[in-house]
Amino acid sequence: MRVVVAEDTAILRAGLVQLLEDEGHQVTAAVADAEQLRAAVLEHKPDIVVSDIRMPPTHTDEGLRAAIELRAEQPDLAVLIFSQYVEAQYASRLLAGGSAGVGYLLKERVLDAQDFIDALERVAAGGTALDPEVVSQLVSAGPSRTTVAELSPREREVLGLMAEGRSNSAIATHLVVTERAIEKHVANIFLKLDLPVSSDNHRRVLAVLRYLGA
Repeated sequence: MRVVVAEDTAILRAGLVQLLEDEGHQVTAAVADAEQLRAAVLEHKPDIVVSDIRMPPTHTDEGLRAAIELRAEQPDLAVLIFSQYVEAQYASRLLAGGSAGVGYLLKERVLDAQDFIDALERVAAGGTALDPEVVSQLVSAGPSRTTVAELSPREREVLGLMAEGRSNSAIATHLVVTERAIEKHVANIFLKLDLPVSSDNHRRVLAVLRYLGA
């Protein structure tokens, strides 16, 4: 896939580029600030943007704001944001901007090459990839939802793992149950959350957003 990388730390930026190219992806641009990110996306039309949240000049939320603006202009653009810190308010803003093709990882997760590539490909395909710690803080900070409260403890556990971007197979392995059992839990989740019949991937994203209160 075609990727634009935005990271102001030169060593990490070069490492991301090398990793992506080693995995067969094309890095069309690697930039150091939000203005360069906007320009690169407009020029290269990538499939996905990988961006730090904090970049020059203020090192607050430049990368996030640029990503949200770009998604507003190009709804099909996938965005994978990463940060050194868990910042639930930033994740909520990103999720509120669209229901598919978004991710938020901690930088320590980016250092695990396979986890990072799996998350990148999941987000590019229209799914979500949220760090477990981000999920935990979003759930704690989010408003209560009656429909979510009606889920059984096991269904909420499954939905939490879905929010991390795990497949049914991965959830089954984690919970040491059969994949068929997870499929039944997922079907019950869709039913209790009153999600309309559509592609399962789309309903998974909607269920995750409902769970996170986005």
